[in-house]
Amino acid sequence: QVQLVESGGGLVQAGGSLRLSCAASGSIFSINHMGWYRLAPGKQRELVAHISTSGRTNYADSVKGRFTISRDYAKNTVYLQMNSLKPEDTAVYYCNANVMVVTSTAAINEYDGWGQGTQVTVSS
Repeated sequence: QVQLVESGGGLVQAGGSLRLSCAASGSIFSINHMGWYRLAPGKQRELVAHISTSGRTNYADSVKGRFTISRDYAKNTVYLQMNSLKPEDTAVYYCNANVMVVTSTAAINEYDGWGQGTQVTVSS
């Protein structure tokens, strides 16, 4: 089993910054790609940023140039640095990780995990 624990959300004024963290733990053999999604009221879930196993990144057009995704391979952690925040960035942010897990029988299985979500609120 794998757990993804997020932190770093909160309330910030427009133009401010926040840094989200998501740490994966459990019976991890390796972590493939990781990413951040967000869900705002009345909107569909949106991929915000994604980072591959090799470190290749891609971003939603709405956050390019303002957000930066990174990962610490040793700590099994992914980060989202959010700068120049706008009220339209207000949402619950979810961490996602595609993980190879070790089962109780020592098999390796693929697992797609989600964090519990962290609220980001940007006031105007």
